[in-house]
Amino acid sequence: VQFVESGGGSVQSGGSLKLSCSASGIDSGIYSMGWHRQVFGQERQLIAGVNTRGRTESPSYADSVRGRFTISRVSGTNTVHLEMNNLKPDDTAIYYCHAYDGVAAIYWGRGTQVTVSS
Repeated sequence: VQFVESGGGSVQSGGSLKLSCSASGIDSGIYSMGWHRQVFGQERQLIAGVNTRGRTESPSYADSVRGRFTISRVSGTNTVHLEMNNLKPDDTAIYYCHAYDGVAAIYWGRGTQVTVSS
């Protein structure tokens, strides 16, 4: 399984960043993709997800990012984007792209650091 991740970096509070992720090599296919984030010493938290199979995207968001983050998919591909607006220092974390095969397996990207300064 291969992930190609891009985006992330450092920004001041109120700024914007965009993450992108492409996944390949999952023989059973990919049902959905999205991002988790993790702060050192804390559990990994699901923040956004979207269906990548079928017509309906059905995006979902954690309460902490709803209204500020937008997840989207590139139709017909296993590529997703996460637009992050009005970023806050609490959004500082490592962001991990994931791909779910719709049955039982979740695959993870290597992670991208996002740092928001006040």
